[in-house]
Amino acid sequence: MNTARITPPRRGRPGYDLESLLAVAVKVFNERGYEATSMEDLSRRLGITKSAIYYHVSSKDELLRLAVDRALNGLFEAADAAAAMEGRAIDRLEHLVRSSVHVLVERLPFVTLLLRVRGNTAVERRALARRREFDRLVSDLVEQAEAEGDVRPDVDPAVTSRLVFGLVNSLIEWYRPRGGMGADALADAVCKIAFDGLRQDRPT
Repeated sequence: MNTARITPPRRGRPGYDLESLLAVAVKVFNERGYEATSMEDLSRRLGITKSAIYYHVSSKDELLRLAVDRALNGLFEAADAAAAMEGRAIDRLEHLVRSSVHVLVERLPFVTLLLRVRGNTAVERRALARRREFDRLVSDLVEQAEAEGDVRPDVDPAVTSRLVFGLVNSLIEWYRPRGGMGADALADAVCKIAFDGLRQDRPT
């Protein structure tokens, strides 16, 4: 019989794993601003030493990278799913908008942080580059929908995509999960405004 001792997996410092550490860090970044937040600020909020934080991550920049990637990965997963759909581009575009609202609701603190980065660090510049790539995917969908006759041709596709996703992104300023609309209802509202407009047709 083998009596060799089995070493349990490394679990990190008591009280925090990487996921819970990241959740608190993102909350503080959103409250104070990323640049204004120091590792000392994080250690005080967490109630642990800076060395305990460094057990999980190498730097504040790594925390930022993990956080914005959480938002970006969700958006690109939504874009991949829309691209894999068959049918008209307008339907794929609506699917992408709906899915993006779900990503925002489910990952609200991470998306909020992503939308506030300004390109002052290498991590932020990388995040902005990925956001531009996502914007191009949306613009291409709008252009395809326009070519198929489902989107009005008198507005530049890049402008249309920015306006539609400006509507989605504005949710971070006022949406609160507790006691508010669910993701499905919120996606319905966004799509009705974005794709059907505000004006009610009146009987003639």
